[in-house]
Amino acid sequence: MSQIFLKRRYLLLAIAGVLILPLMLESGSLASEVLVFALAALGCNLLLGYTGLLSFGQGIFFGVGSYTLGILLTRTGIPMPVVLLAALAVGMLVAALVGWLAIRQKGVYFVMLTLALTQMFYFLAYSTPEWTGGDNGLLDIPRLPLTVFGYALFPNKSAWQFYSFIAIIFLLVFWGLQRVVDSIFGRTLLAIRDNPARATALGYNIIHFKLLAFMISGAVTALAGALYAMMTGIAPLTSINYHMSETILLVTVIGGTGNLVASLLGAALYVIASDWLSNLWPRWLLLFGFLLMAVSLYMQGGLWGASKILLAKIRGKTPVSAAEQVRPQAADSQSQEPL
Repeated sequence: MSQIFLKRRYLLLAIAGVLILPLMLESGSLASEVLVFALAALGCNLLLGYTGLLSFGQGIFFGVGSYTLGILLTRTGIPMPVVLLAALAVGMLVAALVGWLAIRQKGVYFVMLTLALTQMFYFLAYSTPEWTGGDNGLLDIPRLPLTVFGYALFPNKSAWQFYSFIAIIFLLVFWGLQRVVDSIFGRTLLAIRDNPARATALGYNIIHFKLLAFMISGAVTALAGALYAMMTGIAPLTSINYHMSETILLVTVIGGTGNLVASLLGAALYVIASDWLSNLWPRWLLLFGFLLMAVSLYMQGGLWGASKILLAKIRGKTPVSAAEQVRPQAADSQSQEPL
């Protein structure tokens, strides 16, 4: 029994988080937003925490997913589940293109290239208002129910009904990504992250592995963007700009890299703190900046690293420092190790 628990402990923690959110929050929309950004952070964590790629291109996939769902739901009669699968597929294809262009660069050049590509996709969306709505975004995106044989399994009429729908999708994606990172493929990504030169010497084609990680990350992030558009009823232009990439990276770093449960913790802190601080003071971003400084200075392993240190102190064990918990990340490992 204990072995089964240890094997499934992260999935059980994710289920517990999904069940706790409705008890903590009165707003179903706010709870849904937490899961949407947690889903986007899962994709970013696969790149940053497991592959060592600090990408500012996550906003591309988030926006592509939003626009794909918005265009298909407002202009076609395709069923909603098929539309979500289409957003996944388009996100994966766009990520394959972006990854093919970017992963051959290292260090700061990789970061700058992903940022430049994000700006390129932003202006592409801005200059095609007949498809994206331009500045106004795609409006009146319907929130369709999920029906099975004529029965509405998820009516999605109220905010909490839609939260249940997103929660099921989040848990399925979490389970799938946990299987990925625990597999030989996931262990190979860790080897590439920590020492790409040695992984190459062992015969691994690190370009192919990074590209596959990019494609999986892009698909998951696009799914998050599609759910966000369905939740808000609009696919705004801001969903594809560099600010969205920064937000997804912030959520990932706040929670902690190298663990998928940390993505849920980071999303919960970011969304809930942003909502609370914005009601407290109009200049709430200043307060949030101090919060990020505190995380950077005193919780370098993020919330997940801090929780592990706290748990070790409670058990009376010697706590592991945050610096020891978090392995060197993208820019460091790429700049120090030649391909």
